[in-house]
Amino acid sequence: MNAENKNNEELNYSEIGLKSGLEIHQQLDTSKLFCNCPSLLRKDEPSFKVKRKLHAVAGEFGQVDVAVSHEMEKGKEFLYQGYDTNCLVELDEEPPHQINQEALEIALQIAILLNCKIIPITQIMRKTVLDGSNTSGFQRTVLIARDGWLETNFGKVGIDTICLEEDSARIIDKSEKISIYRLDRLGIPLVEIATAPDIKSPEQAKETALLIGDILRSCKVKRGIGTIRQDVNLSVKGGKRIELKGFQDIRNIEIAMKKEIERQMELVKNGKSVAEVRNVLPNGTSEFLRPMPGAARMYPETDLPILKISRDIINEAKKKLPKLRTETEKDFKKFGLGEEMIKLLFKYNKMEEFREMISIFNNSQLVAKILLVYPKEIASKNNLKIEYVDERLNKDVISGILEDIKKNRVKESEIKNLMNRIVLGEEISGISSEKADADELMSEIEDKIRKTIEKIPGLSEHAYMGIIMKEFGGKVSGKEVMEIIKRYVK
Repeated sequence: MNAENKNNEELNYSEIGLKSGLEIHQQLDTSKLFCNCPSLLRKDEPSFKVKRKLHAVAGEFGQVDVAVSHEMEKGKEFLYQGYDTNCLVELDEEPPHQINQEALEIALQIAILLNCKIIPITQIMRKTVLDGSNTSGFQRTVLIARDGWLETNFGKVGIDTICLEEDSARIIDKSEKISIYRLDRLGIPLVEIATAPDIKSPEQAKETALLIGDILRSCKVKRGIGTIRQDVNLSVKGGKRIELKGFQDIRNIEIAMKKEIERQMELVKNGKSVAEVRNVLPNGTSEFLRPMPGAARMYPETDLPILKISRDIINEAKKKLPKLRTETEKDFKKFGLGEEMIKLLFKYNKMEEFREMISIFNNSQLVAKILLVYPKEIASKNNLKIEYVDERLNKDVISGILEDIKKNRVKESEIKNLMNRIVLGEEISGISSEKADADELMSEIEDKIRKTIEKIPGLSEHAYMGIIMKEFGGKVSGKEVMEIIKRYVK
């Protein structure tokens, strides 16, 4: 940077005319948006592969979008890897099913928590996307709410729109001529929140993202890397709007914005400002990705009816409105937990489990250690994955241990050693959870399988297994579940 330029830390953002807004995309924790397939990411070998080429189509106003044309000029082929947990909808060989009502309800709850106005009658749209991330060449999206707001320490930030849309396929590999995608992620419900350009500094952008993140995590959303993505739109006086993509970590927003502001100011100074989409690199700088898309890539979805969001649907969403994280934190503090332990409960999504366990044995510090601290120590000691330890120390096992502590069958000093022995596969007598009637559990699972198949007919055996294991995982083996499924799937 030239010596005559100010350091970013000293910039007066008002003087340089900084305008910025966020787009936040969050996966919802339900089955897919326009079919009944489970939202499972697979690590095993694909069941089949399909090769496609995609072609540009005109948008609602008869024009081909500039970003779409840019992708078409590459002339690429796309290879799609699929599984038995995928269906013909994801291959664009079957019309979409009706919109997932659970996903719609969660999106409405998010809209209500962000003070938005729900749109009662709305049109599902197709957004042309030709980078191969959608087998159809478009992404289905529907505007469900607008004109909301949230309050930050730097002032109010408007929420322009909230859309419910399907996530894209997962990129596996790419070269100049071919890109390889997996269909496991395609169709997972995604809520897109777009703020107004009210953000006046990188610090306010970070705070806004964190506040929205807290609201999202209060609802039924997916957790972990890749389940939430943030984009930043920004411009400076005399320059054009650009979009920064690729934020997996909110902490990178500030430095990336400051570097982009510096770049934009230099472009304006040299009369070279141009609107474009840029990919953020790990060091906070960015690289050209594609031209800025416009409205020309949108057109109505002809395979689905107008979406009507009735007052009854809105009222039902309000009835089930979750507590905000800040409110839940206050509740946990009443149990006597410190801030670090509360953060861990949220980080590992153990809030409801903690509430259940504290109702069995009213010792918050001990319950928190059993849920959060001891499993990590056992995993480290035995060089085991924490996922395996958590599977062995499932909710029923922990409940049984707490019941036995309550009945003075187990001393508190013996708990960690007892948990360690259970993880290593030792049969422990005297644990209440071990006395649970296995036949009753299997009967419950079989009933769930039967009802699931009746409700969602036509899936493969592995698709049903994915749904059942998500609910009962850790309580029963996949082999036992599959044996029951085979009795019901014709």
